Amino acid sequence: MVNTSIDPQSPGASRTGKPRRSSRRRVLTGSSFLILLFLGAVALLVTVPRMLGPAEKPASLAVASLPFWNLSAGQTVLAANRGTFNEVSPWIYGITNNGQIVSQAPPGRTAETAAGMAQLRTLGIPLVPSIANRTNGLWAYEPVANMLHDPAAMTRHINDIVALVQRERYDGIDIDYEDLPATDRQVFTTFVTRLADALHDKNKILTIAVFAKTTDAGEDGRNAGQDYAAIGKAADEVRLMAYDYNWSGSAPGPVAPLPWVRDVLTYAKTQIPAEKIVLGVAVSGYDWVDGGQGEVVTWIQCFGRARAFHATSQFDRLSQSPYFKYTDAQGHQHEVWYENAESTATKLEAAKAAGIRGAFLWMISSEDDRTWATLHNILPVAAPGAEGSSR
Repeated sequence: MVNTSIDPQSPGASRTGKPRRSSRRRVLTGSSFLILLFLGAVALLVTVPRMLGPAEKPASLAVASLPFWNLSAGQTVLAANRGTFNEVSPWIYGITNNGQIVSQAPPGRTAETAAGMAQLRTLGIPLVPSIANRTNGLWAYEPVANMLHDPAAMTRHINDIVALVQRERYDGIDIDYEDLPATDRQVFTTFVTRLADALHDKNKILTIAVFAKTTDAGEDGRNAGQDYAAIGKAADEVRLMAYDYNWSGSAPGPVAPLPWVRDVLTYAKTQIPAEKIVLGVAVSGYDWVDGGQGEVVTWIQCFGRARAFHATSQFDRLSQSPYFKYTDAQGHQHEVWYENAESTATKLEAAKAAGIRGAFLWMISSEDDRTWATLHNILPVAAPGAEGSSR
């Protein structure tokens, strides 16, 4: 499915344990035995990872995805809901045709983006920004292709990413490279594996956004271009973009029907360790008019339109999604499917039931304000910096 964003300026393994030390059999008596026994126990605790009991499982991961055009407002939301998120991914970087990492924000908003990032840092939440293959505000395959199919260019790009993460003191990076053909499957795996190794050497994490699918091949080539199993071995988080089942270019319908989301999770768990899977949950929707293109809309926009045109919102039991229809002032028929706190709760419950790492909310921008209590109640998180279990 197409990964869309609400942008007012565009159309819509664990580490290998240390080797065991060789031992020699000795005859010990008295205090010597007790001392050695104590030292051995300490060494064992240091060298062997402690297994977590059922009651000691790490808290859930809740990631806030913030677009560059909403950093300030998003920071305000996060500040007002401290303890709800324990990772934030500002969606701010793009790449040029020669693989250079650049800001997605237009020149006139560079200062605004910098100020928003500075505000985010004050919250003390781990920052894992996203790099997407967007050039001049549009999705583009060529920049990624040029990098993937040129070993020297791939090395440069990996070095540039690591340098960016270190320079800006990020906790890691999220890669959102989309629309790759099936023929790029192996080279993309090579890139992800090499980038993960390079970041791990610097004690940084790598997350990869992938299209949701229920089989390896998926629905088209770009689904086959992402090897879930290989990506799951290399990355620290695999973010399933489980939304846009229906999107701007499709017929009207639910954005993320619950049965499909459950199927996506079921398949993902056969390929990726559950503790690395992060479910993507959209908090927006689409407004389709007269069978044409759908417009990306926020929850607050849906609320306003339903109220303005005296439309009654319905709740589809099969998909567990809200929707409504209305006729605008020009006589055009509209059909709106969106997400609210109730529909979001069903997907968060699915993530919890699946036993995965957590969820990321895409994208925070005028969503149902009841969402935060819903998220906090279903997937409670640890305080920032208190996790440490997966880093």
